[in-house]
Formats: sequence, C-alpha cells, structure tokens
Amino acid sequence: MPKIAPPPLKNDCFALPPGVEWTPVDDALALLRDRLHPVANVETLPVGQACGRVLAQDVIAQRSNPPLPNTAVDGYGFAGGRPEGPQILPLAEGRAAAGVPFAGAVPEGQALRVLTGAPLPEGVDTVILEEDVTVQDGHIAFNGPLKAGANTRKAGEDVQADALALPAGRRLTPADLALLSAVGVAEVPVRSPLRVGVLSTGDELRDPGQAAGPGQIYDANRPMLLAMLQRMGFVPVDLGRVGDDRAALRDRLDQAAQQTDAILTSGGASAGDEDHVSALLRATGALQEWRIALKPGRPLALGLWQGTPVFGLPGNPVAAMVCTLIFARPALGLMAGEGWQQPQGYDLPAGFAKRKKPGRREYLRARVRDGRVEVFHSEGSGRISGLSWAEGLVELPDGPLDIQPGDPVRFIPYGSFGL
Repeated sequence: MPKIAPPPLKNDCFALPPGVEWTPVDDALALLRDRLHPVANVETLPVGQACGRVLAQDVIAQRSNPPLPNTAVDGYGFAGGRPEGPQILPLAEGRAAAGVPFAGAVPEGQALRVLTGAPLPEGVDTVILEEDVTVQDGHIAFNGPLKAGANTRKAGEDVQADALALPAGRRLTPADLALLSAVGVAEVPVRSPLRVGVLSTGDELRDPGQAAGPGQIYDANRPMLLAMLQRMGFVPVDLGRVGDDRAALRDRLDQAAQQTDAILTSGGASAGDEDHVSALLRATGALQEWRIALKPGRPLALGLWQGTPVFGLPGNPVAAMVCTLIFARPALGLMAGEGWQQPQGYDLPAGFAKRKKPGRREYLRARVRDGRVEVFHSEGSGRISGLSWAEGLVELPDGPLDIQPGDPVRFIPYGSFGL
C-alpha cells in the first residue's frame, strides 16, 4: 500500500478553498437581472379570466370611481354642515337610491332620504346617519355638530378617469379584477403563462410507489419544485427524471428547450464525476456561474441550453428549495414580465443564538412564534422535515455575525416568494 495520508479535516468544512473565486449572492442575482428579459407572449383576455396573469401594458381607467358624488351611508342628505346643538329640518318628498337617482333639486334648508351608493342630488352635499336621526311629522331631528361633506364620497376620489389604474408587470389578483371592473375596463393585455420544466437527475432516484433498493432514494425534489412553480403562477412542465447518463441528459435537455421557457434541474450541478448538468453546460460554453457563496446550495449552475435558461439546482432538497426561492423565483418572474421582484422581509427579534463566519450568505429555515423568530434545530440540507416545519427563511448577510436572543434578524415568509 502506498504511504498516502488524507488531508486533515478543517474545523469549517465549508471554508472557501484557496484559489477558488466564489460568487457573492448579490453578484449572481445581478447577473440574472441584467441578462434576462421577458419572453412570454402577449394576449388579450376578458378581465374575469385574467386573474393570476401578468399585465403586459399599463391599464388606464375608462371612468372615475366613483363616477359621481354619492352617499356612503343610509340616512338623510342636505346642504352644508350644522353647528352644535339640536337641528330640525323638513323632509322633501322622494328619495335617492343606488341606480334610482332623485330627479330634481333639494331646496335649501330641507333634507332628503338617501340610501348608500345613491348619487348626491343637487342641493345635497352632507349626509347624517339614519341611526342618529328622529323622524316625525315630515321632519328630521338630530344633534350637531356635523361637518359639511360628512358621510359622502367625492367623484373620482378612488381613481380618476384617464389615470393609471394598474401598471405593467402587475400579477393580477382578485382585488385587481374588482378595481378594473369598477373603472370600466373589460379586457386587458396580459402575458402568456411562463412554462417552466422540472427535471431530476441521478441513478439513485425512484418515484414514490416504486420499489427502492439499497442506495436508492425517492425523488423529493420534483414534486416539490413542480408544486412551487404552480403556486408562484407559472406553468410547471414535468420533464421526469434521467439517470447519470450524459447522452440521455443531453437528449432530455434538447426536448425540454423546445417546450419550455426555462428549465430547473436538480442534482449534477457540482464538479464531480457524475455531475453531468454542469459538465454539459460547460462543454457548450453556456455555464455562467456555479460556485455561489451561499448556504445551503453552493453548487448552483446558471446557464443556457439552446437559448433556454437552465437553473442547475443542488440535489439536496433544502438547498434545491432555497436556491429556487432566492435565484429562480425573481429570474422567472422577470422572464414572465413581472420585472425583478425582491421578496419582502421583516426585521424581528431572534428566538435563537448563532455564530456565523464571514464568506457566505446563509438562509435558515424559520418560523415566527410569539413575536420571535425560531429556527429549525438542524441546518442539514437533507432534513426535509425542516422545510415543512418552517414558514419562511431567516437571511443572514455575507459578513460575520454573533446573534443572541432578542437581536433583530431578517425573516422572509414563504408568502413573499408567492408560496
């Protein structure tokens, strides 16, 4: 036997290796932001069918909301405010209701019965709630003071006609559909849904329900990633799984490039003998970055295959999910026409202690309880239960940290990524 001794383990097995240039997270994000652009086509849909789609153009209000001054409550309307003390006004005949406006003008010093949403008749600019009024013998009585304009809405106080209703890049929500309908918009130009393929790699993978022998594991990444994409508003395309066969992987990528706008792969993104994703991207000269200063998830391949962006995710499920949220989500949103979306985070007190060395940005599985951020008991990338336990991520910046309970930390809920 040769006299060869293995090198000693370092205290930190994730220490930056000498001579290797790691790419900071912000640099990798900037590369994606600068080099990608919207690729989804534009079509016109009725407003009622557009929920979840991304607006391709600014939408201008066709009419004001509300279109006319109206009453905000059921009650009695008249002109001007009233001073402090008892007030008595005679009632004019008739009433004003939503859809049935009062014909004519209300004489000065008289009041008119008005219902919520009714256009204000001429001679009415103030309304008193019916609960605050006594009605008797054709008169109303109430106590002042009451400001002029009380309990009424001005025309266009919400949105003015010809004003911007919603900007391009907005992913439409149910509330947006209400707004567009209120301002008279019947159809909107929207982007076609972005189609994103998901491909798992590795000889060791089996699908749930299949027999799994020694050394084989069930594919946890593909169902997770497909579901994430659907929740984020994209169209997931299941590309199946392929073993550690470079020719087979090349063929599958060729097929995927023809039917998707972007591809997520898991596994094979590092520099080992069976890391075929990064090897293929490198062979075509399309590999952009693959060692990101990130924990979890340093082996991340970012490249193009026949012009289609490929996100080569790590094989460990925790790292695959984190890299999808941090890198793929904003990049796919940009390609879908949403623009570059920064996830919304919140500074909250830590319910844990942790020391962090410089050199990498870290994301911890976390949740909020009693106003404090808890983190999962293990940082291992294979601990899938931590993803289910968590409700978001704690983001720790690139530099050194010594976090003590009560110190502010940045918590990003899963909902900020669209999950």
